Amino acid sequence: MTPAEGTPSWSDLRDFYAALVESSDDAIVAKDTSGVVMAWNPAAERLFGWTAAEMHGQSIRRLLPSDRQYEEDRILARIRAGERIGQFFTKRVHKNGRLIDVSITVSPVRDSRGTIVGASKIARDAGPLLESQRRIRESEERFRALAETISQFVWVANADGRIVWYNQRFYDYTGLSEADIVHSLKDRVLHPEEADRVFASFAQAIEKGTSWEDLFRLRGRKGEYRWYLSRAKPLLGEDGNVAWWFGTNTDVTDQREKEEQIRLLMMEVNHRSKNLLSTVQALARRSASEDRSFIARFEDRIRSLAVNQDILVQRAWREVPAAELVERQLAFLNGALGEVRAEGPDCALVPRAAEVIGMAIHELATNSLKYGALSAEGGHVRISWECPAGGFVIAWHESGGPPVRQPDHTGFGTTLIRDVPRHNLDAQVDLDYRTEGVRWTLTCSGSVLARAPVED
Repeated sequence: MTPAEGTPSWSDLRDFYAALVESSDDAIVAKDTSGVVMAWNPAAERLFGWTAAEMHGQSIRRLLPSDRQYEEDRILARIRAGERIGQFFTKRVHKNGRLIDVSITVSPVRDSRGTIVGASKIARDAGPLLESQRRIRESEERFRALAETISQFVWVANADGRIVWYNQRFYDYTGLSEADIVHSLKDRVLHPEEADRVFASFAQAIEKGTSWEDLFRLRGRKGEYRWYLSRAKPLLGEDGNVAWWFGTNTDVTDQREKEEQIRLLMMEVNHRSKNLLSTVQALARRSASEDRSFIARFEDRIRSLAVNQDILVQRAWREVPAAELVERQLAFLNGALGEVRAEGPDCALVPRAAEVIGMAIHELATNSLKYGALSAEGGHVRISWECPAGGFVIAWHESGGPPVRQPDHTGFGTTLIRDVPRHNLDAQVDLDYRTEGVRWTLTCSGSVLARAPVED
């Protein structure tokens, strides 16, 4: 029978299949039912190192390590039974003697009468795949080892925020089981006063795909609550979208309690300091009862110290924003005839600098209220500060007030404005009694800064 037009002949098909075998990247080997090699393609030569001429007529067993000869017995037995052997991983011997990882599938080959006459084997280099799997296992083992040994709770959530895994410390603390986390933990672990807020803030982070941080209480197995600082970061998939959330809960209860104790202690110290200042004021009144102006000025300076004390206590003796220092030291000017304008970048001073500069500003304001621009309508005071190249400069400029002249003598006020900053802050102080208004400029190094201004 003549093949239909366009249909390949059997000869053409044989040539096609032969070319297919020869060009395959997989090692393709044909063997008879006793394991003798009958065909060996170029990919097999590349994988095992033996040429086709070297393998034709040889037993396939020369590729098997001595401790794996039993595999060929089982393969041949199953092939003779007509079974196909699905992919399995094993080791074979390269011509140079080294062991190589391979994946193998074996299928029976039948003749035209259906009789099994041999087997075809497809082999691939499994080294890269197995190495990749090994690295993944090691990575998972390291993660689990880390997650189970650190003191924090560690958890993983899917893209929509549903938690799918916790480390053992979470279960030990809460008394819950793995089956419990498939249900909402809102009513079982979170404190009722914070549950809605926490879920809302996490939902917002999920919607934006941004990192999340919150502070709230979690319930222990005995019903006690402890404070936890919780953080979570989104992990992106290959498509750039959030695939998982990785989070931790850190117990900060003891830290919060210690901070509260310190806060209360500082408030007590502040209270006692003010009582001491009040005592000093009383002694000053008795010691200088005839000099009323001295008492008023002395009490005013004591109040300035008290303002500094309040700011520092409220700031936990860490840093004082320059804007807040100026604003609070000048709060007593409410109702002054002149006007004050203060401006400068968002920066903060160390406690000692805040004390010294705060006293100087208060003294300048007191003098201006009595004799300078703040004592007259139309008077202006401009306070400005900046941080050039890591330094700190603050200036007081008056204008529009009564004419100014150089004082005949200097007193303690000048000491507060000029000498104390020079000595305590190693500052350069320029004090100029111009006719149109006092000008005072303090310049010092960046060591007085607790926080530099944020650059745009």
